[in-house]
This record gives sequence, structure tokens and C-alpha cells, in this order.
Amino acid sequence: MTTQSYGIYRTFVNPQNYTGENPLWQSSEPYFDSFYCLWDSFRSQLPFLTVVDPSSVSQMVRSLIDTYRHEGWLPDCRMSLCKGYTQGGSNADVVLADAYLKNLTGGINYTDAYAAVLKDAEAEPYDWSNEGRGGLDSWHELNFIPVQDFDYKGFGTMTRSISRTLEYSYDDYCVSELAQKYGKADVAKYQARSGNWKNLFNADQTSYLYNGTYTGFTGFFQPKFLNKTWGYQDPLECSNIDNTGSVCSLQNTGAETFESSIWEYSFFVPHDQAALISTFGGPTAFVNRLDYLHDQQITYIGNEPSFLSVYQYHYAGRPALSALRSHYYIPAYFQPTNDGLPGNDDSGAMGSFLAFSMIGLFPNPGQNVYLIIPPFFPSVSITSPLTNRTATITNVNFDPTYQNIYIQNATLDGKPYTKNWIDHSFFFDGGDLVLTLGSEESSWGTEVKDLPPSLSAYEGTAYKSTNGA
Repeated sequence: MTTQSYGIYRTFVNPQNYTGENPLWQSSEPYFDSFYCLWDSFRSQLPFLTVVDPSSVSQMVRSLIDTYRHEGWLPDCRMSLCKGYTQGGSNADVVLADAYLKNLTGGINYTDAYAAVLKDAEAEPYDWSNEGRGGLDSWHELNFIPVQDFDYKGFGTMTRSISRTLEYSYDDYCVSELAQKYGKADVAKYQARSGNWKNLFNADQTSYLYNGTYTGFTGFFQPKFLNKTWGYQDPLECSNIDNTGSVCSLQNTGAETFESSIWEYSFFVPHDQAALISTFGGPTAFVNRLDYLHDQQITYIGNEPSFLSVYQYHYAGRPALSALRSHYYIPAYFQPTNDGLPGNDDSGAMGSFLAFSMIGLFPNPGQNVYLIIPPFFPSVSITSPLTNRTATITNVNFDPTYQNIYIQNATLDGKPYTKNWIDHSFFFDGGDLVLTLGSEESSWGTEVKDLPPSLSAYEGTAYKSTNGA
């Protein structure tokens, strides 16, 4: 319980409410500072606050939109009244879509929100190191961000072509979600652009460990030039096991992936896991690749791109493996000690990963989806500050030694529940989710009909064959 409380506390540290203290412009809207940075906080920190403090998140979203009104762009990073560096995509797009899909109101002007994300998608700022997106001519015409892009419209660090392509793809998907209500004619266009990640997938690219051992996997994202010929980056460059001194941040000599490897970014298609699973050769191949990412410590739980990878087994019909992974990382990397937090907390990012994991629900941000594993406690209850209704998750056969971590069956409000995910109405309307646990993986949540939503359709009718159930 101490570890969980520690995570929740850190989740509330940023951003800070400076309403009435902003000297840059006069406004009746809230002003929040220390969004440091949204690349870190959109994944779990702001979604956690959406569950437990939605009124504050509504004010934060209003602040982001008001910053767009006065500065011209949604911020991706902001602190001390200043713009911060954009690390990848325009991640405020994800935050606004997340708020919209979870029905946050509290004075949010979603018409202005849509105008703001539309500008991110269509107009390039002169200094896209600090706001918006760069390389939009290439994005619109080539359908990917090329390595060594020729971008005469704006100024920014000409690196990260792979991670920017992947992040822009997801950003455009989030634009399409807002377009469902505010720009229906745009839905198809942005859904199509959300598939641009496919244009950097090289099906023939291999990967070898640094000792020369073949990893056994073929097919990875690779950089592409303006003329559509392939470049090359070792899929392990910038990974947790890269000891070659790679430059992986915002330097002009940096890699084509930001703060992580092609291996890890290969899984960053949050909106279309069905298509990604098919690209990797099906659910069994997907699970094997995900296992390798974790077992070989290519990923590092102390950096945000790792978060969703712990739970992506759900999409391949193996929710039990998500539970197994989470129980490895907690407590191996999270403990209530002076050195009990991996990496930098990054404005509550690490704390919120811990907090969400321990209550047994983890978000796919920018979507109305929480992936279900058993909570780390006999039961968990969260009361919505908006509706005063309580969502309760109860573990039957709870084992404090955590041998029983696999869901055998579930009920929601007394009725059988087979989906391995749940949406935000569970928190808003309240409900009783009862999970019966066992010590072995079961067939719960493995049918295609029980998998989380994906832009593309899953192939087949069931993934049971992947676990022998």
C-alpha cells in the first residue's frame, strides 16, 4: 500500500495551477504551467488524473486550448511561462482526444480543441522544435517523415524520422477521433494518415545482438530518404542494451528514434494493434517478439515508451502475460525506498504507471480503453468526483504472495464479462467488476470479440491457439 500511495502522490505534482498569475496574456480561462512534458505525461499521468480528479484535468485542457489561442499552437512542453522542446509528435492532440472520448466537460470548448489539433496536422510553424510538427510537406506528400528531410518552411532538429512518423500517425488518429463530431468530412483523411507508419516498415530488415547472435526476428521500421530508398539504423540502437555511445535525444547528430530503439518503437501503433499483429506475422509471432523485447531487457521500464508494451499482450489475446509482466516490474523496479523509482519520474509519469498498474487497469491513452489485470489488492474502489458513483474491482481467490495473478472468469454487475478491457463509463457510472483468479493462464479474454478496439479488424475468430486453452 505504501508503494501505491507513493505513486499516487507523485502523479499529482505536475502541472501546477497558476491561474491569475500569468503575465503573458489576460484571460478568464485557467492557466497551468509545468507540462513537463506531454510526451511523458500523456501516457498515464494525465489519464490517471482523469479518473481521480477530472475537474482539474478539464481545467488543464482548457489551459492548453487557451495557450493555443494566445500563442498560436498547442504546447507539447511548457514550463516557467516558456515553450519547451517538442520531443516527438504533437502530443496535446492525444490529450484533447482522451478528454473528449472520456466525456470531460467543465467548460472545455471542443470546437476550439478541434481547430487546434487540425492546425497541428495541417500547418507547420517556423520553429517546430517548440510547437506543432515539422516536415509536414513530406508528411502530406510522401506519407512519412524522411531522414535528412528537406524542410524549407520551418526550423527544427532533422532527426527522429522514424519515431516522428510513428507519433504523427497516432496524432492523426486522435485528430480523426475529434473529427467524428467536429469535422466529419475529415475522418477518413486522418484515419488514412494514421496508417503512414506502414510506409517505414522494412519486411526484410534483420536484427542481431551486439555479440553477433541473430535475434530470430525479421521485419523492422527503418529510415527512408526523400527518394523513397531505404536508409539504415540498427534496430537495437538507443535500446537499453546499446553500449555503443549512441546519441538518442534532441542533438543534431541524434538517431532516427527518440530516447528509444526501433525495437521498442516497433510496437508503437496504439490505434491499430490488429494491423501491427498481422504485420508481425500473427498473434504468436507478436507475443514472441514482445517477450524478446522484455526478456532481453531491450526495453527499460524507467522510460515512458515501455509503458504500454507491458500490456500489449491483451491485443494478442494473452492478457495473462500482461499480468505476469506487471508483477515482474512491480516490485522489481518500484519500491518505497530512496532509489525505488526507475529513471526520472518525469512529472508523475513513473508514479502513474505504478498507480494504474496496481489498481488493475491500464489506459491506452487517446482511446476509451483500459486494459484489465487483477489489482494488487483484494479490492479497489474509486468514487467519481463528478457523479459520486463508485467503481469497485474485487479479486476472488486473492493471494498476497501473488501466485494467483491470472483471471479465470469475470462478472460486471453480476453478469459474465469476457472482454479483457473496459471503458471509462465504468468510472463515471460506477460498477462492480469481480475477477476470479487462479495460478494458471486461462481462456478468459482470448476470443477476438473480447480484444480491445483496433482501427483494423483482427484476423480470425479466436486467438485461443496461442496459449493452448
